[in-house]
Amino acid sequence: MNFSAGFLRLSAPRFSRSLATVTHPPHLAPQRHDWTRQEIQKIYDSPLLDLVFRASTVHRQNHDPNKIQLCTLMNIKTGGCSEDCSYCSQSSRYSTPTKASRLLDIEPVIEAARKAKENGSTRFCMGAAWRDLAGRKRGFERILQMVQEVRGMGMEVCTTLGMLTPEQAKQLKEAGLTAYNHNLDTSREFYPQVITTRSYDERLGTISAVRDAGISVCSGGILGLGESDADRIGLIQEVANMPEHPESFPVNALVPIPGTPLEGNERVAHHTLLRTIATARVVLPGTIIRLAAGRNTLSESEQAMCFMAGANAVFTGEQMLTTPCSPWDEDKAMMGRWGLEGMQSFEQTSVARKEGAALGPQTPRTVLESQVESS
Repeated sequence: MNFSAGFLRLSAPRFSRSLATVTHPPHLAPQRHDWTRQEIQKIYDSPLLDLVFRASTVHRQNHDPNKIQLCTLMNIKTGGCSEDCSYCSQSSRYSTPTKASRLLDIEPVIEAARKAKENGSTRFCMGAAWRDLAGRKRGFERILQMVQEVRGMGMEVCTTLGMLTPEQAKQLKEAGLTAYNHNLDTSREFYPQVITTRSYDERLGTISAVRDAGISVCSGGILGLGESDADRIGLIQEVANMPEHPESFPVNALVPIPGTPLEGNERVAHHTLLRTIATARVVLPGTIIRLAAGRNTLSESEQAMCFMAGANAVFTGEQMLTTPCSPWDEDKAMMGRWGLEGMQSFEQTSVARKEGAALGPQTPRTVLESQVESS
C-alpha cells in the first residue's frame, strides 16, 4: 500500500462519515485563561467514563476525530547536558547507558526527515541536550540551516534546544521554525523535587520568548515522576492560564532509565494517564494533545482509550530521544484498523494562523476549513 497517497489521503480530506456527536464542522472553542485548581480538580475527579465521554465530545466539537498528527523526533545532539533533570539519561551528572556525542552534521538530519516524510510524518522534531545556546554560535547556525532545509520539504519543524533568548527565538522563526518544545514537566510546587538547575520561571520565560516570536508553543509534562494528582492538575492549570493555550500539549509517561534518580519508579497507571489526557482535552479544547514517551508500553486497547479521551497526535518512527518509539509500520497498521488518517502539515488552525503569509493565500484558513466550506 502506498501509505502517503492511499492511507493518509492527505490531498483529499473526507467528511462523509456520520458522527452522532458532531452536527457542524469542527471549530475552535473560546479559550479560558482563568481556571482555578478547584475547577480542574472537579473535572479530573469525575467518574472516569463520564470524563472520557465529556472529553470525547469536546474533542469532536473542535477537531476531526478521524485525524491524528504523526510526528517524528530525532536527537541531533546526545548527552553531556549540565542539567540535573532526575528522569533524563542525557544528564552529565548521572552514569547511564547514554553516551555524549557532538551535534550532528546537516545531511544525516535531512535524510532522517526525508525518511519520516516518506513514512507519513508531517512534523519533524529535533532535540539537542543543552541547557541553553550560550557559546554555541556555530552549532546554532547549523541548526538554523537544518530548520530551513526541513521546512523547505513542506514539513512542520519543531526543535527543543533548552532555554532561548528572545533574539534566538526570532532567528528560529525567521529560519522557518513551526514549533518549539519546552515542557514544564509538572506542577510549580513539585518541580524542585525533579530539577534544581533551572527554575520554573526560567522555563516560562523561554515559552514567552517563543510565543512572542510567533512560534507555536509545545509544552506539556511527564507522568510517573512521583507526583500527585494535585501536581497533574497544577500542570494543566499552569498551561491553561498562559496568555495563549499551547498549540501542543505532550503527555509523557516516564520510562525509568538505569542510572537516573528515578530508575526505580513504577510505570504510571493507565487510568491516571487517561484522566490527565481527558482533563487536558476539556480545559485545552483547541490544543493538539500528543501521546509521547512511554506510548510503546501501552496496549492497542489502552491507546484507543487515550484517543477516545482526546489525544490526537503521536511520535512515530525509530526512536524518541533516548527511549523506544512505536515504529511506523506498526502505527500504520493500527491506524488502518481504527480508520484513522494523518493530519496534513499546518492543518491545525492556530498553527496555520501563526505561519501567516509563509503558507500562501490559504492562510490563516487551513486546508481543512476550506474543504468544509466548499462541501
